[in-house]
Amino acid sequence: MVALEIEVDPGEVGFDAARLQRIDQHFENYVTTGKLPGWLALVARRGKIAHLSTHGMRDVESGKPVETDTLFRIYSMTKPITSVAAMMLYEEGAFELTDPVSDFIPSYADLSVYTGGPARNPQTRPAIEPMRIWHLLTHTAGLTYAFNYLHPLDELHRQAGFEFGMAPDLDLAACCDAWAEIPLLFDPGTRWNYSVATDVLGRVVEVASGQPLDEFFRTRILDPLGMTDTGFQVAASDADRLASLYAADPQGKARLHPKHEQMYDTAFQPPKAPSGGGGLFSSARDYHRFTQMLLRRGELDGVRLLGARTVDFMTRNHLPGGADLETLAMGAFSEVANAGKGFGLGFSVVDDPLAAKVLSSKGEFAWGGLASTAFWVDPAEDLTVLFLTQLMPSSTHPIRPYLHQLVYQALVD
Repeated sequence: MVALEIEVDPGEVGFDAARLQRIDQHFENYVTTGKLPGWLALVARRGKIAHLSTHGMRDVESGKPVETDTLFRIYSMTKPITSVAAMMLYEEGAFELTDPVSDFIPSYADLSVYTGGPARNPQTRPAIEPMRIWHLLTHTAGLTYAFNYLHPLDELHRQAGFEFGMAPDLDLAACCDAWAEIPLLFDPGTRWNYSVATDVLGRVVEVASGQPLDEFFRTRILDPLGMTDTGFQVAASDADRLASLYAADPQGKARLHPKHEQMYDTAFQPPKAPSGGGGLFSSARDYHRFTQMLLRRGELDGVRLLGARTVDFMTRNHLPGGADLETLAMGAFSEVANAGKGFGLGFSVVDDPLAAKVLSSKGEFAWGGLASTAFWVDPAEDLTVLFLTQLMPSSTHPIRPYLHQLVYQALVD
């Protein structure tokens, strides 16, 4: 395996090297003050890594530092990989984006929509629009997450065994059937809500391809791209590389996650239900290769996963009426700054950088994970950025907007 390292002098690709150091200076303080256990930051331009730094610990208790080959739980940064998988099948004619999900998962044929009442007695009506594959890709399906704790339907998900992640005793098909029994938040295609939609999409990938999701990922995406560190479980031989998971206390300080031991043990076991919405482990080298493939519009090192026009199509705003997330989102996302950001087929998309009030480019696409990881791809600047750490929840600190301003202020060409 080729080691991850800086590949170009920052000045050769338009960066001021001294200004790039501001990234490290800023986030080193997060470690010093106990806000983060440790982190890795990677900035690449024109296909070359111009900045790569690590600071702090992958395991504070044992004093093991974050290293360039550390393995991280990337949680929702799994979603773009699942979306790529689905669009690879779309390109092969396996489905149309407008096809009903029920063509692949029959339990989604007759869905109901929540109209009021508590979780113990929800009032519903029939959905007026079928749930379609594009709804899954855009989080406009009407589904939700149990851990949102914002709506009676979130409670119904917890009652069904989905407190955090997948229900432990169900396979992916059974998880999807269980979600289908719970009313939708809204008619598909009318609002945006972060949800298990990409997990349902993972099941569509299984049915459409005839392969288990982990096998499709490995044979069609991970192996072809050389992403040898990425998977739904960690090899026992790599146990020492895995970063520990931390949670924020009421003061925003990083403390070992209360379920650390349980989550550590399950990391080395194949999941009964592989989560296309949040189940992967990965390394900086691997995810950097994935972002480079996206930046190059579907191709890397002679391996093409998607057609260039397909990537262009995925990374445009698909929300109804061209709305932004601030306008259309329900739940937690309605409470954060999402002005000027739409959503494509698996990614957030910047439509109006001025509305977002954060340095960025029109057309930038991105996503992040529950443990405060983040990435973005900026085609206008030929730029990719990756930040990896392990602190839940991702809303604890404003890491992502600060990372944006610190990266873009270093561009001087």
